[in-house]
Amino acid sequence: MDYEETFAPVAKMTTIRTLIAVASVRQWHISQLDVKNAFLNGDLKEEVYMVPPSGVFHNQGEVCKLKKALYGLKQAPRAWFEKFSTVISSLGFRSSDYDSALFVRTTSHGRIILSLYVDDMIITGDDVDGIDEVKLQLAKKFEMKDLGPLRYFLGIEVAYSRKGYLLSQSKYISNILEQARLSDNRAIDSPLELNVKYAPSDGVPLADPTLYRTLVGSLVYLTITRPDIAYAVHVVSQFVVSPTTVHWAAVLRILRYLRGTQFQSLLFPSSSSLELCAYSDADWAGDPIDRKSTTGFCIFLGESLISWKSKKQDIVSRSSTEAEYRAMASTTTEIVWLRWLLSDMGISLSQPTPMYCDNKSAIQIAHNSVFHERTKHIEIDCHFTRHYLQHGTITLPFISSSLQIADLFTKTHSIKRFRFLIDKLSMLSVNAS
Repeated sequence: MDYEETFAPVAKMTTIRTLIAVASVRQWHISQLDVKNAFLNGDLKEEVYMVPPSGVFHNQGEVCKLKKALYGLKQAPRAWFEKFSTVISSLGFRSSDYDSALFVRTTSHGRIILSLYVDDMIITGDDVDGIDEVKLQLAKKFEMKDLGPLRYFLGIEVAYSRKGYLLSQSKYISNILEQARLSDNRAIDSPLELNVKYAPSDGVPLADPTLYRTLVGSLVYLTITRPDIAYAVHVVSQFVVSPTTVHWAAVLRILRYLRGTQFQSLLFPSSSSLELCAYSDADWAGDPIDRKSTTGFCIFLGESLISWKSKKQDIVSRSSTEAEYRAMASTTTEIVWLRWLLSDMGISLSQPTPMYCDNKSAIQIAHNSVFHERTKHIEIDCHFTRHYLQHGTITLPFISSSLQIADLFTKTHSIKRFRFLIDKLSMLSVNAS
C-alpha cells in the first residue's frame, strides 16, 4: 500500500489562520461542524478481509470481506476523504488546488468556504442561506453535529470581539505544564537565554528521553498560535534523538516562559486590510556545529500574522548574502502559495507583496542581472526569486536590521529586543482583551 493510498489530506494550519483572518475582515460568521464516526463512512476500493469479531457465528477458516472502512485500517483516512470529497463536490464545491482540504463554492448568492481537518470542519462565507442549506445536505449524508459558532477547534480556543478573532492555546499550555511536573512556580521573560548555543554533546544523556520527546512534540503543535516560541522550539527539536540534561533544561526554560505568558493570543483584527506583507531574514552560519544558517520569515495579511517559519537551511551558505538569498527564496515560495490560496478565497491582491529584507547585497542580486550571473552556486534560488520580482508578484524594499521582525525567528535576543519584536506580531493577552 503506497503513501498516497493511505494518507488523507487535512487542512494546513496556515490555511486555517488565513481563513479566519479573511472572515474577521469580511465580518463573516464561522461555524464548526463535527462528523461522528467519520472513518466508518469510507467506501473501500481494495479487497480487505478481517477475522470475524467475537460473538459473530462463523465456520472455522471463514473471514469477513469489508465493504466499508473501519478505524485502524490504513485505508480508512483516504477512504473517508474521498467519500467526503464526492459528497461536497455534488453540492457545488470544488477543492482548492493549493490546499486539497479546502473547498469553495461560488454562486450569484455569494461564496462559501469549508475547511476539513479529519472529522472536524469549519464553514464560513457571505452566503448565509447557502451555508444553512449545506449543513442540512451534509446532515442527510453523514451523522453530523453542528457545534455552532467556532469556539474550540483542534485544541485552539477561538474568541470573537469587536476587535476581531482571537486564537489561543491556554488550555493546551496548562496540560503541557501539568505533564512536565515542574517543581517550582518560576516564570521567565524569554524562552531562551541570550546568545546561547547548544551542541549534541552538551550535558549528560537522559536516562529516559520519552518525556523530552513528548514535550517537544507538544511544543511544536503549540507554535500554531505562539510564534514567539517558534525559534526556541526549532532549537530543542534538533535534539530529540539523543537529548541531554542541558537540552532538558532548555525545554524547562521554554515551559517557564509559557507559564508567565499562558494567555497570550493571536489577534486577527476586523479592521485590517487584505494585502500581504512579508519579512525575510537569515542568521548566517548560526549553528556552531555544522555552520548552517537559519531561515526566518513571517507574513502578515493586513495586521494579521498568518504564516511564519524558523528552520535550519539544508546546506552551508558561503556568505551572509547567500544565506539571506536562500531565506528570500523560501519566503517567496510561501508568498506565491498564499496569493494563490487567497485567490481561491475570493481575495484579489491588486499590489505586489513587499518582502522586507535587511541585506542590500541580496536585494541587489535580485535586481541586477550582472550580479545574478555571478551567483552560480545559488542559481536556482536566484532565478526563482528574480522571476517573481520581474513579474510584479513581489517587491524587495530594504529595512534596517533594527526593524526586521523576522529576526525573531533566527536567533536569541535580549529581553528588551524580544519584547519589541513580539509587540509587532499582533499578540495580546486574553485577560487584557
